[in-house]
Amino acid sequence: MLDVSTWKAVFIDDEPDNVGVVQFILQFHNATLRSAENGPKGLQLLRDERPTFLLLDIQLPAMSGWEVLQVIRNDAQLKDLPVIAVTAHAMFGDKEKALRAGFDGYITKPISTLTFVSDIQSILQARIRNE
Repeated sequence: MLDVSTWKAVFIDDEPDNVGVVQFILQFHNATLRSAENGPKGLQLLRDERPTFLLLDIQLPAMSGWEVLQVIRNDAQLKDLPVIAVTAHAMFGDKEKALRAGFDGYITKPISTLTFVSDIQSILQARIRNE
């Protein structure tokens, strides 16, 4: 799971520029990324092909990231999927709120191209240690 070239990630975000940056970073490391611009499409994508992890924006049209997370955690097939919030919500307490809600990790936007992959690796390693 920690070898980046084996990653199959999904990113649910409605901003094409955000998706493009993440796509560029992950492709540079030979990882695969699929994306969806809203929650319902993202959930369908998750059901069609099980990724290594999900990157999830919190502010989405049609269905918030909080709602998407709740569906995932209540779905027998998806409940164990690592879900990482990738969000501009960077106020004091937002990270703790996200982790309490069931996110496995929290990365703020704008993402750092230098630390993005290592941030994901750290989140996934912490999850493995806690299992």
